This record gives sequence, structure tokens and C-alpha cells, in this order.
Amino acid sequence: MTRLKTFQELFKRVRQPGDLVFAIGFLALAIFLLSNLGTETKWTPRTKLFAQPAFWPAISLIGMTGFAILHWIGSISSPRIFGRLKEVAFWLRSAEYALWFMVYVALVPLIGYLLATILFTVCLTVRSGYRSLKSILSAVLVAIVIVVLFKALLQVKIPGGAIYEWLPDGLRSFMLTYL
Repeated sequence: MTRLKTFQELFKRVRQPGDLVFAIGFLALAIFLLSNLGTETKWTPRTKLFAQPAFWPAISLIGMTGFAILHWIGSISSPRIFGRLKEVAFWLRSAEYALWFMVYVALVPLIGYLLATILFTVCLTVRSGYRSLKSILSAVLVAIVIVVLFKALLQVKIPGGAIYEWLPDGLRSFMLTYL
């Protein structure tokens, strides 16, 4: 095991291209949360400091903001690193899957859990590059298993879709209960 020779080696940090963007975003989030602390928690009269509802959230957000400021200072004082835009574009690509999920959640009350889950799994399968008939049928089968597992076996209460209102009475009650 080698020994550290200087104090600077101990705290040496290799910066990445997206470091400044992350530091700015994290600082903005910390300031936003700290500025909204008063509307989310309250300081109650005649209560000890450590028992205050807002005390520990305030301590954590002050610490978060302080460390975000230090990170930002460290990022702006380090040499410029190229490739920042490429790094941020890489981060934003992952947000696509969050958008897919939000569309899925918005579709469930409209077209029902079964149809939305089948559509979601098939779309993500095709989006991921699996375009064979076997892959698509596997996605449909997985979606059906998921719906049956959650609705029928685990009895998770998921609202039925508005599309179910157009079904005949017997089929509608079955779909609302089990699918």
C-alpha cells in the first residue's frame, strides 16, 4: 500500500465534462428546496429546537446548499473540460424513458390497464431494437402476465379505463375486476 505524499493528493479530484452543468443544476435544486422550506414545514411556538418540525429539514437543506455551493466553486475554478454538450445530451437521452412512463400512466385511465400495458411493452420492445415477431409476442405475453399478476392475484386496485364503458355489461365487469 502506498502512502499519500501530500495533502493535495488526498483531495485530488478528476473532473468530468458535465461536472459544471451538474453543479449548477444541483445548486439550483438546493436553492429552490431551501426557498420553499417555509411553505412545506413550520416552526411551532413553545417547542424545543430539536423537536421543531422544520429543524432537521432545514439542517439538511442548508447542508445541501452549502455543499452545492462548494461543488459549484470547485467546478468553475477547475480547467475547462471539453465535451460538456455531448455529456449533457447523454444524460437527456435517459429522460426519454421517464417520458415513456408518463405517457403510460396517462393512458391507463383512458384505455385501461391491460391495453396500456400491452401497448407500453410492445412500444418499448420496438424502441429497444427488438423488432422480430417473437420479441413482440413475448412483450405481449409479459404484459398479460403482469396485468393478471397485479389485478387478479395481488388484487391491486387500478382504475379501469374509460374505454371499458363501451363494453357489454358482463364483459365490462370482468375487465374492471380482473384486467
